Amino acid sequence: MAAGAGSRLDPLTKTTPKPMVPVANIPIMEMILKHLKRFGIKDVIANTHTLAEQIHSTYGNNNALDINFEYVYENKLSGTAGGVKKCQHFLESENSFLVISGDALTDVNIAELVKSHEKSNAIATMALREVPWEEVKHFGVVVTDGNAKVVEFQEKPPLEEAKSNLVNTGIYVFKKEIFDYIPADTFYDFAKNVFPALFENNEVINTHVLKEYWNDIGTLNQYKLSSFDILNEQLSIEPEYTKFKTGWIADSAKIDNKCNIEDTAVVGSNTIIESNVQLKEKNIVGNNCVIKSGAKLSNSIVWDNVVIEEDAILEDCIIADGAVIKRDAKVASGEVIAKDAIIETQKV
Repeated sequence: MAAGAGSRLDPLTKTTPKPMVPVANIPIMEMILKHLKRFGIKDVIANTHTLAEQIHSTYGNNNALDINFEYVYENKLSGTAGGVKKCQHFLESENSFLVISGDALTDVNIAELVKSHEKSNAIATMALREVPWEEVKHFGVVVTDGNAKVVEFQEKPPLEEAKSNLVNTGIYVFKKEIFDYIPADTFYDFAKNVFPALFENNEVINTHVLKEYWNDIGTLNQYKLSSFDILNEQLSIEPEYTKFKTGWIADSAKIDNKCNIEDTAVVGSNTIIESNVQLKEKNIVGNNCVIKSGAKLSNSIVWDNVVIEEDAILEDCIIADGAVIKRDAKVASGEVIAKDAIIETQKV
C-alpha cells in the first residue's frame, strides 16, 4: 500500500513519496520488498498516487530486485480497502494474499503469520503488536478473545478507556473472498467499513501477535526512532555496508583517519568525510555526501548528495537530498531541512 501523501513527514514528503523515504540509506519500500523475497514472495503489486513516478521508475519493469512488481496508479485516493480493491486483478487468482503498508519497518516472520491465517480458516488475519499502555492513544486498538479472534476495535482510545494494548499494524492476510466486502470505485477503509461489515456478517477475524520488530514511519519522530533502531540492532535487518565496530561503512566511502566516530554511524557510498569531523552518538550519512573539516554531527540523519561545510554543527536533525549547510552554520535540534535547501551561516 503505497498511495498516501505522508503529510506528517513534511517537508521530506513534498519531494519524496513516503514509501521511498530512506531508512539507513535504503528506501523503506525496498526494505519491505527484500523482506518479502526472503520468504519466497516475488509477486508484488502496489497502489500508488503521491509522487508515484518515483516508485514506478525505481521498481517497475526490469527492477534489480528480481521481483515481479506491478502497480496501479490511483487518480484519486480510494482508502485502504479501496486501494486493495484496485489490485484485485493481480490478487484474486490466489486463495490468500498478504497486505502490508508501504511505511512499515518490520522483520515480521511472514511464514508464521501465514501459518496462523491458514490454521484459523478465517477470512482475514490481522497482525497485532503489543505496545506500552501509555502509547495506545496513538493507535487502533484491537480487543481479542481467548482464541485470538477479534471481538472489538477501539480507534485511538484514551488510556482510561483502552481495553487492550494490542494494536493493528496494518499487516493483513486475506482470503480472496474479502473482495466481496469492498465495492468497486468507492472510497473504502478496512477499519471503518470492511471490518464492521465482517462483524455484521458473523465472519471471523483472526489475529496474530508479532514477536518481531514493527514500527511505522508515520511521523518525523517515528522516522528517527526507526532509523536509530536499526543502528541499535533491534531488528534483523542491517544496513547493506561493511560492518565495523563504529557502525556500517560503504566500501567506497572515504573517511579521514582523523575523523572521530564516537558511537555508531552509517556512512553511504562515495561519501567523503574530512579530518577533524566529529560524529557523536547516532548518525546516518547518505550517499555522495561531503562533510568538511571540523563539522560536528550528533543524532542526525543526512540524506544523499548533501554538503556540510567546515565547522557546521548538526544536532538531532534531518537533512534531505542535496541540501548545503554552509560553513559555521548550525542546524538545531528537531529541525528538518528540505531538499536542495541552503542553510547560511547566521550573522551575529
